[in-house]
Amino acid sequence: MQLFHNLNIDFMGKRKFFYVLSASFFLLGLLNIVFRGLQFGIDFKGGTEIVVKFDEPIKIAQLRENLNATGLGEVEIKTFGDNTGALIRTELQELPANLFPKIRERIEHDINSSFPSVAGNFQSDKTTKSLTYTFSNSDTASAIAQKLFLDGFQSGKVTEEATNTQVVVQVGISDWIKESLKNKAQGNAFQIIREERVGPKVGNELKVDTIIAVVLSLIVILIYLAFRYKFIFALGAVLALFHDVLITLGLYAVLYNIIPGLNLEVSLTVVAAFLTLIGYSINDTVIVFDRVRETLKIHKTESLESLINLAINKTMSRTILTGGTTLLSIFILLILGGEVLRAFAFTMFFGIIIGTYSSVFIASAFVLDYAMKYHKKVEF
Repeated sequence: MQLFHNLNIDFMGKRKFFYVLSASFFLLGLLNIVFRGLQFGIDFKGGTEIVVKFDEPIKIAQLRENLNATGLGEVEIKTFGDNTGALIRTELQELPANLFPKIRERIEHDINSSFPSVAGNFQSDKTTKSLTYTFSNSDTASAIAQKLFLDGFQSGKVTEEATNTQVVVQVGISDWIKESLKNKAQGNAFQIIREERVGPKVGNELKVDTIIAVVLSLIVILIYLAFRYKFIFALGAVLALFHDVLITLGLYAVLYNIIPGLNLEVSLTVVAAFLTLIGYSINDTVIVFDRVRETLKIHKTESLESLINLAINKTMSRTILTGGTTLLSIFILLILGGEVLRAFAFTMFFGIIIGTYSSVFIASAFVLDYAMKYHKKVEF
């Protein structure tokens, strides 16, 4: 399907203007990355991240005031999705030791009030992460494990053997938050729909692994394109990929906390989006380069600038159709995909636009300027 017939736009003649445009966006993003910084998610920073969903709309300011008095130290709270969701983040991975007895007291109060016959008639062992209770018989242990689970605790029998009389309860930060909110939610029921814990060492390792993954992907692409085309084309393609990644990443620093409901934090999901973006962008660049190579073989006497223009004009219909349909799908995901996928969709949406632009005005333009500056004759 052809959208344009006999399209004849002098793309390369306008390349210097777009160099300036790209440099401006790049500088804006770089300055924001340096001075505002990128906000890393729990995957990279380490800590505990909890998502709470309420039945009724909540006021974040009131929720923040309630949780600041929980003894968890500095707690970051923001809206998650609509006004009934909250994202709670703390750098703690485990419940502080001074709060552990309060959770234990609450658990044992539940046991004593629901099962008066066993009130006080059990033994408990505690660690920094769990409580283990021993009861007189297996049936009682099963009933209490079920009751505690329904009350929101991570409880279960130690083993499934018929003779087992022990119940273990895992204790974490989310348990303390739940207990703290129960008395302050004022009839607004809630549930914890997600809890993630990442240690700081793991977070640092993930940062290093992410950088390695991106750099290796660019190196492999450089080597592949150098063999398939020429080294000058490989350099242009990788330069365009750097352009796409850095400008899109700059958007994260520029727009963080500016657009309500858009949680622009760098997480593993966002890293996956950037790697996907690299693959999509290089595919678009390769399509243009393929047409440039074909055109060079046919029109050997034409100037490189006119041949690159011809190749881009011939592929423009395909570029707009492919990019447009992909953007439509990503836009729907951005609007309706929910909070978890919104950052992924945001990265892909703007990354595809930037990647399509760079295939023409960065990758192809670099090949032309490099050949002209060093008087290289491009032949296949």
